Amino acid sequence: MRKRDLLLATVGVIAAWQLASMMIDRPVLPPPWAVLRAFLASLPQELGKHLLVSAWRVIASIALATAFALPAGLGLGLSKTANRLAEPIIYLLYPIPKVVFLPVILLLLGIGNLSKVFVISLILFFQMLVVVRDEAANLRPELIASVRSLGAGRRALFRYVYLPACLPAVLTSLRVSIGTAIAVLFFAESFATTSGLGYYIIVETWGRLDYAGMYAGVVAMSLLGLALYFAVDTAQRRVCPWLAAS
Repeated sequence: MRKRDLLLATVGVIAAWQLASMMIDRPVLPPPWAVLRAFLASLPQELGKHLLVSAWRVIASIALATAFALPAGLGLGLSKTANRLAEPIIYLLYPIPKVVFLPVILLLLGIGNLSKVFVISLILFFQMLVVVRDEAANLRPELIASVRSLGAGRRALFRYVYLPACLPAVLTSLRVSIGTAIAVLFFAESFATTSGLGYYIIVETWGRLDYAGMYAGVVAMSLLGLALYFAVDTAQRRVCPWLAAS
């Protein structure tokens, strides 16, 4: 996406926001400039602290899910026996919205960072696992045979065939999952906690009818999601340059 298009889209969203604020003309929808002022005023203080907590939680969740889903997906995709044994379990668990387990997870792991990181990682794990497994299983046998004919062992096959073939799928699933991760993060932080953007939006601002501060928190959470999305997009261009060339 070109920077010009992104800038025009941003201007369009702000203009629509300003128009809606003028039409509604109520404190519940303050104009963009009022939200920007509240954002800049609170960012060095409470908002910044909650933003850092939320950023740490979601980044740790992504790293944890990737560390487990990538090798598990490759193993299932390359072993028909392992996939046959695991497929019924995945078939049963994958469609279940994992966020419904949050109350149970809170009871077992407490209200700290661990429970929130775990529930987000659990959601991302299954999404990445299925994508990586299918990508590894669909590798062309002649491609693997040609590399083996050159004397490549398992380590070389993993490094030069399996991993490059699955990385685009992993990064694509991450980009798709970022919105889900941010939504689950907001839900997990909106109760049974004292930190994070969800807590800031629901308790610190909305609960006190501080609408400008509430929207400042929404903007901060939106910027966090955008930053993660652009980071994954940049990583894909760096580690998968052949996609841009094709």
